[in-house]
Amino acid sequence: MATLQDGVQVPVLPQATSQYDVHFQDQYSSALRIFFNRLVGAYNALQARNLAATTVAGLPTAGTSLKGVKGFVTDATATTFASVVAGTGANAVPVYCDGTNWRIG
Repeated sequence: MATLQDGVQVPVLPQATSQYDVHFQDQYSSALRIFFNRLVGAYNALQARNLAATTVAGLPTAGTSLKGVKGFVTDATATTFASVVAGTGANAVPVYCDGTNWRIG
């Protein structure tokens, strides 16, 4: 079984028969169902790494466990790409965690 980059395994589909066979169709459907369930699970896990819009004060504390997580703040004081974000301003900007700080971008 081959593995995609994110760890989802590509299914090995059963060989088709020359005639319609209910057992074959059940195996085929089951393999595809398992694959797509895993694919949806991997997609949902990626989506969960993105935060809802918040204020800078509402962001979780930056740390290595959040490296790569993205969010959006509504009160940044600046809009300069890759600068450390600070709050109580009037700018709405996307942010990301670099493992130490939340940065604009």
